[in-house]
Amino acid sequence: MSTDSTLLAVRWAQVRGRVDDACRAAGRDPAAVSILPVSKTFDAGVIRAATTLGLRRFGENKVQEIRDKSPLLADCDIRWVLIGHLQTNKAKEVARLVDEVQSLDRLELAEVLHRRLQQEGRAIDVLVQVKTSSEESKFGLPPAQLPALLDALRHFDTLRVRGLMTLATQSTDAAVVRGCFRRLRELRDEALAQGHALPRLSMGMSGDFALAIAEGATEVRIGSAIFGGRAAPQSA
Repeated sequence: MSTDSTLLAVRWAQVRGRVDDACRAAGRDPAAVSILPVSKTFDAGVIRAATTLGLRRFGENKVQEIRDKSPLLADCDIRWVLIGHLQTNKAKEVARLVDEVQSLDRLELAEVLHRRLQQEGRAIDVLVQVKTSSEESKFGLPPAQLPALLDALRHFDTLRVRGLMTLATQSTDAAVVRGCFRRLRELRDEALAQGHALPRLSMGMSGDFALAIAEGATEVRIGSAIFGGRAAPQSA
């Protein structure tokens, strides 16, 4: 899979423009919302082309893809962000390769990651993934369990908790989708009142990022709108 650098630049500018427009429509400063390019299923050549635009953070769903791509891009100073569901048996590779995990959703995973990171002598940023959708297929920590997990994470100095992440319900009803994002913001505000510094809200993808921005997203995760159509039936 290859991507023309000029076309990639055009797509990136278009996506940035759409995000900026959504910020202004919500009465927010466009500088307050970043874009995480989601490079899952795209090969190292596509990612290398994206780095010529100044992009350095890339989101991946699977640790295996990061493992396969990172040696080919070792000269590009890339920060890999894991956004997909993470099994504990992948913690060793995460501790070695990944700069940020946005899908931390249980204490058991935190404990295993912490031990592996101690062995590597590293610390990483993490976001707690909360399930604000009623869909069975969605992963994430039940909202009622968030306060206890945040308290427990204070004891893991290798895990720098920076915020929360969620996936909204797949629905044509904007009110339902927006409600998922609003719930995450409310949970963040409740956590702030309990003394947890959580500046980041990662929520919103290609089809719903404007709603997420209206509800306070600080980062949106965009894939195919930047990189083009995927060979595999996945979307971000």
